[in-house]
Amino acid sequence: MGGPHVRKPPGTRRTPTVTMKFLQSSLSCAAAGAAALLLISAFGRSDGQAAPREPGSAPRVVVVELFTSEGCSSCPPADALLRELSEQQSLEGVQVVALEEHVDYWNHLGWKDPYSAGEFSQRQSDYARVFGSDGVYTPQMIVDGQHEFVGSRSQAARATIQKAANQPKAEILLVGSRNSSPDKPAVDVQVRSLAGIPAHGETELWTAVTEKGLQSDVKAGENSGETLKHAAVVRSLRKLDTLRDTAGYNRRIQVTLEPGWKKENLAVVVFLAEKSSRKIIGAASTTLSSTGAASHRKAAGTPKAVFALCPVCVWRLPVRGQQGHEVCQASL
Repeated sequence: MGGPHVRKPPGTRRTPTVTMKFLQSSLSCAAAGAAALLLISAFGRSDGQAAPREPGSAPRVVVVELFTSEGCSSCPPADALLRELSEQQSLEGVQVVALEEHVDYWNHLGWKDPYSAGEFSQRQSDYARVFGSDGVYTPQMIVDGQHEFVGSRSQAARATIQKAANQPKAEILLVGSRNSSPDKPAVDVQVRSLAGIPAHGETELWTAVTEKGLQSDVKAGENSGETLKHAAVVRSLRKLDTLRDTAGYNRRIQVTLEPGWKKENLAVVVFLAEKSSRKIIGAASTTLSSTGAASHRKAAGTPKAVFALCPVCVWRLPVRGQQGHEVCQASL
């Protein structure tokens, strides 16, 4: 497994205290790129007004992306950290939504990551351009599209996530569609409010399907002989819309599933991001098993029930009717 020292491309200096790998556009700029990455604050950029949570108030959704690879010996500790943060949900007042994205640029090291895709490598490169970085590395954790740091740094991760939770968030509601079926799940997306969030041009609405409980017995490469366990791995990621005015937005999305995906471990994540800065200003998630259950109850003739993320308490709970949790649990 990766320790405090890792191999880097030729021409870069070994940095004992940082576990990362860089891909540079040329060897001559490698050292400069490393320095630039090290100087980026773990707290990233924040241009909105902070909205600290009051004690006892509802948790806020924070999206945590991890760019990782099974071919990278430095990545397993970061995978384990994201799995802990998202599955234990131990940060007070925060609901961590994990997006574990496997890049493909380390597949040449002897092990082809079965969850890797070029689109995740491209997404990481797009972030690098916004951050003003000269290269990309793994493991890299990005919180709400704005704060980046080495993905295995537990203290930085927890502090940054807590800070992100204090930012204003858009209210996004996910409801199991009445047309949903076990084989063809569908989810209705509603953007309820952007109150307190300053406008920064166009926004993009994205959806991802994630699967938890995945693991690999690695047979070659830097992690040969290891069993790697993952957080919620992104199985698919696509942009739904580019929007100027999101208030009152509604859309039904059909979820495409591939053979081999275990539905009981799948979730749908929807997030809203500023197009220019990539800052994520709102997100919601729901398990696919809950959307299928809602459809089954309706088909059986029982009272209509859907699952949604309450815009007040953000937890997924059964809701009667179409109004959602207008006054949180008091509306049940």
